[in-house]
Amino acid sequence: MNKLNTSKANDYVYKTKELELHVLGGLQLNKLESLRVTLSIEKLQKGKSVLNVLRQSVDLYNDNQVEKLVRKCAERLEIGTSIIRKALQEVTKTLESHRFLLNEKQTENQKPYTKQLTATEEKAAIKFLQSKNLLEKTNEYIGKSGVIGEHVNRLLMYLIFTSRKTNNPLHCISLGSSGVGKTHLQSKVAELIPEEDKIEITVLSANAFYYFNRTELQHKLILIEDLDGAESVLYPLRELQSKKRITKTVVHKDRKGTTKTIHLTVEGPVSVAVVPPKKVFTRITATGASCSILMKAKNRTNAL
Repeated sequence: MNKLNTSKANDYVYKTKELELHVLGGLQLNKLESLRVTLSIEKLQKGKSVLNVLRQSVDLYNDNQVEKLVRKCAERLEIGTSIIRKALQEVTKTLESHRFLLNEKQTENQKPYTKQLTATEEKAAIKFLQSKNLLEKTNEYIGKSGVIGEHVNRLLMYLIFTSRKTNNPLHCISLGSSGVGKTHLQSKVAELIPEEDKIEITVLSANAFYYFNRTELQHKLILIEDLDGAESVLYPLRELQSKKRITKTVVHKDRKGTTKTIHLTVEGPVSVAVVPPKKVFTRITATGASCSILMKAKNRTNAL
């Protein structure tokens, strides 16, 4: 049975007894209604170097294009049309199956990763959660992780971040003079949160929140380092905090060119942590974001 060699992503090789076919440039995974490829077709000859090679871009799902290619190959390579037609049918079926596998793999890779605790890890975690002076021990471990100083703020911020798993999570706004370490504190405490549970944003456009997948933000921690110049995002951010969902209506054209109105909905709840400049802070407090805790960072030199 002939096999497709996919060791080179941009040069698949498929061999029959008479022909060697190369798929140059790999496969397109986004257009399943067509199978457009660039083929390099060679006739195998024993003891002779191959000088006559036919290269052609073709949609293997288009019967007219395939038939033209069959006749062209038969004339150029001096080989029977039945042999070429059979080879193209075989390579089409093989490429089709391979593309389905690639799509499944891509879909699997795009699924959110969730770490599963082992039985030993779960037992140790439960034991720790049931221990006395839990908050003191938690704060001690936060310090050992590298968060120096800010003993009260670091524990409070960590508790706010863990509230993302609840139906009514908390939010925090870090305040302080320039250079006292507001962003540093938020970044260091955020390192204690699993990567799959947080989204770090530096620059945010006005409509950015509406284009996440419907449940992509659910029970996530959103870390925003700088809202300077992005005041327009405060309204959808507030709605996501208070109503736990946002919806935007847009006009969209389908493949046939028909204009339709669609609704983009993103669901929460989310926990939001922001380090705003002073001019944006005034606007944030005016929006009245629910369950937000203001944190004032001390001078890190004094804290040490």
